[in-house]
Amino acid sequence: MKNTYCFLLITLVALTAIMCTPKKETNANENVEHFDWLTGNWKRTNEKKDKETFENWQKISASEYSGLGFTMQNNDTISQEQMKLIQTGGIWNLLVIAPGEKEFTRFEVSDIGKEMFECKNDTLDFPKRILYRKNGDKISAVISGDDMEIKYEFEKIK
Repeated sequence: MKNTYCFLLITLVALTAIMCTPKKETNANENVEHFDWLTGNWKRTNEKKDKETFENWQKISASEYSGLGFTMQNNDTISQEQMKLIQTGGIWNLLVIAPGEKEFTRFEVSDIGKEMFECKNDTLDFPKRILYRKNGDKISAVISGDDMEIKYEFEKIK
């Protein structure tokens, strides 16, 4: 009987230790293998009537994706920005350079899920936050700051 009590006591202590051990917090950048869902050519569906906006994404390597966003009006490119998703030291960053800028602006990826990611840069006036989310053959992108939000809806070009 004494051995049974010892066994139960040891089992209880072991279970308590396991259950009370703090769980490791996961970094938003851990366990993400790729952004392959973002690759391809996309056309904005909620653009003004006289304009067309596109985003084209390609995988460069396991740790880099390259994107090009551009808007056309009357068959002329009126705006263009380059984008990169780059993983360095286990951390993903979105780098964006718009016309007239000399350097890429960095947004650290703060949340990653299945076919979505969010990145932030609180040092900027606008945008401070960029969110991409895929739903079937569509992608929504939202850029936002303190008091402003712009929504982009894209459809995959087949």
